[in-house]
Amino acid sequence: MLNVYKLSDLDQKKVAELCLRNADGNNNIRTTVEDIIEEVKLKGDDALRAFAEKFDGVKLDQLYIEKEEIDKLASEAGDTEKQAIQLAYNNIRKFHETQLIKENKVETMTGVVCWRETRAIEKVGLYIPGGTAVLPSTFLMLGIPAKLAGCTEIIVCSPPQKDGKVNSYLAYCAQLLEIERIYLAGGAQAVAAMAYGTESIMKVDKIFGPGNQYVTKAKTIIQSESHTAIDMPAGPSEVLVIADKSANPVYVAADLLAQAEHGADSQAVLVSDSSEIIDQTIIELGKQILELPRRDIAAKAIVNSYAILTTDLNEALLFSNQYAPEHLILATDEWETLIGKIINAGSVFLGHLTPESAGDYASGTNHTLPTSSYAKAYSGVSVDSFVKKITFQHISKTGIENLGPAVEVLASLEGLEAHKNAISVRIKKD
Repeated sequence: MLNVYKLSDLDQKKVAELCLRNADGNNNIRTTVEDIIEEVKLKGDDALRAFAEKFDGVKLDQLYIEKEEIDKLASEAGDTEKQAIQLAYNNIRKFHETQLIKENKVETMTGVVCWRETRAIEKVGLYIPGGTAVLPSTFLMLGIPAKLAGCTEIIVCSPPQKDGKVNSYLAYCAQLLEIERIYLAGGAQAVAAMAYGTESIMKVDKIFGPGNQYVTKAKTIIQSESHTAIDMPAGPSEVLVIADKSANPVYVAADLLAQAEHGADSQAVLVSDSSEIIDQTIIELGKQILELPRRDIAAKAIVNSYAILTTDLNEALLFSNQYAPEHLILATDEWETLIGKIINAGSVFLGHLTPESAGDYASGTNHTLPTSSYAKAYSGVSVDSFVKKITFQHISKTGIENLGPAVEVLASLEGLEAHKNAISVRIKKD
């Protein structure tokens, strides 16, 4: 079921190939996405309606639902489900509230004061995936930090269901977040709509949210071609589990399958210094996958996944840091000794009783994370993702006298006399 490689037998080229996922070698995905973006730019709402019919199988008279419809849909959610969503909301909000930090002013020298202040990004777009699974958890993960940051315009897009609406759990999340309109658009076309604007959907300053390869490709294209930023390349989803002989293969297999069921293009990687754990986990995968309603999807993802046998946990960490996983699980009693060696990962799950599912839903951390090795350079979504940091400085008479001469020298050595003069006219003695 899983291809197994011995790391010591692999050259660097093969290791690099194993770390490369979701490649678009023939640019087929890029070409499709570029066509979708161009169609939305040219035809706006009409393109969104056409794509909803083509991809979602629904004819839309209106491209959004508003508060009255949202409230009605939310009322259909069960009490047990509402309680679980409320618990997740509380934990996610509690964790993200700690990120609202006011920085102190710094007097870099007498009379020169510098500081930073945060300002919310005014217009943000939240993409909530639909397709094979509707994700109210993503709505919370994006909506809570956006609200905490103070964004004034929050545009929410999610694919329509067959009835031309959204499910009751998304609607309940909208109630909790006090968001009164949800746009019925999915896929690359939703990203294009938020990037360029249509008759119904406002152009935003930054787009957030995970998705499949088409959504991720759309985000990377619009980042380079429009004046709209993105949070990060986020999707398809992936997990890397480092497991030693102390691991429970039942747990490890469950964690791999939890990721695999996201989509056929997801990836689940097992790295272990124990061939016995690898063998037992493969057996467990075969047992557990048969019990999954989404077993066909999970099976396709497992085909694109693999296991790596290493000599020890340090070697396992070296491979993990090169892979740079979205989710990293340390299924070992020795997890505390490994934390300092983790360089590249989106979110880390420590020990045998911390499944990635906990972070996906309700532990409090954010599940919108960098994929495809982008954890080498990107962080997961946080309140910081929804704000800008603006620097300020104030210089007094004493400050300009203390600082000015050095600035004059630096401007002169760079040959920028106007820069020098901007100082000189202020410190010139009559």
